Amino acid sequence: MMGALVTAVTALALVTGVVTALSTGALRTAVRVLLDLLTAAGLLRLAADPGWNGLAGAVAIIALRQLLGAALSSPPPWSGRQSPAPCADHDHHLPLASTGETGKAGG
Repeated sequence: MMGALVTAVTALALVTGVVTALSTGALRTAVRVLLDLLTAAGLLRLAADPGWNGLAGAVAIIALRQLLGAALSSPPPWSGRQSPAPCADHDHHLPLASTGETGKAGG
C-alpha cells in the first residue's frame, strides 16, 4: 500500500512540476515545487522502508533539494548590472530636468 502511495506522489510531483512550468513560465518555481514533492515522496518511502536503503534515498533527495535550492536562489549572472551606476557628482554636464540648465543637481 505504501509503495503505491510513494509511486503516486512521485508521479504527481512530476506532473505538478511540468504544469507549474507551463502555466507560469517560472522554471525556478517549478523546480522548487518538484523538489519539495519529491522530498515528500522520499520521506514516505523512508516511512515504508525504515532500512538503510530508504534512509540513503531520503538523504540523497534532501541533499539534491538543498543544492539545487541554493543554486536557484542566487540571481543569474546575466541579470545584474555590468558596471556600477555613475555618481551624481559626475553628471554636472547633463541638463537639469526642471530648468534645462546645466549644473549640480539639488542646488
